[in-house]
Amino acid sequence: MDQLTLMAVHAHPDDEVLSTGGILARYADEGIRTVLVTCTNGEQGDGVGGVKPGQDGHDAAAVAQQRLAELRESAGHLGITHVELLGYQDSGMDGWDANHDASSFANVPVEEAAAKLSALIERYRPQVVVTYDENGGYGHPDHIQAHRVAVAAAKSTGIPAKFYYTAIPRARMREMFEQMKAAGVDFGEDFDPDAGFGTPDELITSVVDGSAVVERKLKALRAHASQGDSIFVLQMPEEAQRMAFSHEAFIRVSSTVEAPDHEDDLFAGLR
Repeated sequence: MDQLTLMAVHAHPDDEVLSTGGILARYADEGIRTVLVTCTNGEQGDGVGGVKPGQDGHDAAAVAQQRLAELRESAGHLGITHVELLGYQDSGMDGWDANHDASSFANVPVEEAAAKLSALIERYRPQVVVTYDENGGYGHPDHIQAHRVAVAAAKSTGIPAKFYYTAIPRARMREMFEQMKAAGVDFGEDFDPDAGFGTPDELITSVVDGSAVVERKLKALRAHASQGDSIFVLQMPEEAQRMAFSHEAFIRVSSTVEAPDHEDDLFAGLR
C-alpha cells in the first residue's frame, strides 16, 4: 500500500504557509509524507530594503535566491518532507509588466507545466492534493495558473483519491475583521467585510484543526522576512494571527473514497 501522502501545489515561496501551513505541519507530525510543489521562484517579490519590482535596485535573480532560501527555512518549521520546485518565473500581480513576459509562469502552456507536475504525482503518488480554486483565491495570475496545472495533472494521472481547493470561510473572516477593528485596526470607512470576501460558508466541506501547530505556522511565515511588508497577516494583532491560523478550510472537489459531507480530516476514508 502506498504511503499516505499529502501534496500541496502553490505558486510562490510563502504561499505554502497561509492556507496550508497547518495541514502540512499537522500531517507531518502524524507521519504522513508531505510534499510541497512551488511553481515559481518569486522573482517579483520585494528586494533588499523593500525595493519593489520596477524600482531602481530591484534584482530579480537576487530576490529569487533570497525567497528560495526563506522557503527552505519555512519548510523546516513546518516539517515538510519534500520540497519540489518547478522553477518558473514569477508573473507578478495582475496588471504588472511581468504579466506580458512570455517566460512568466502564467504564460507557460498549461500542458507543459502539467507534465512536470504529473511526473511528481507519479513519483510521490499522493492520495490528497490541495491547490487554489479557479480564481486562485484572489485573482493572482500565478495562483490561477497553479490551479489549472494542478487540475490538469490530477486528471491526467488519475492518482489523487481526494482533491481540494483552499478556502477562507466568510463567517471566520467577518469574525476576524471584527476582532481587528476592536483592537484598533483602521480599515477605512468604505471597507465592508461582507462584500465578497472569502468563500461562501455553504461551500466549505472540510475544516482541519491546526491549533496545535499555530506557533510553527507563524514561525514559518516570519521566515519569509523579505516579504514582511506584503504579508497582511504579519500586520495583524497577535491574537488575530492566532485566530486566523487555528483552523484551515477547504472545498473537496472530488473523492474516489467515501468521506463525510463535512469532515475534519483530509484523509478521512483513506486511513
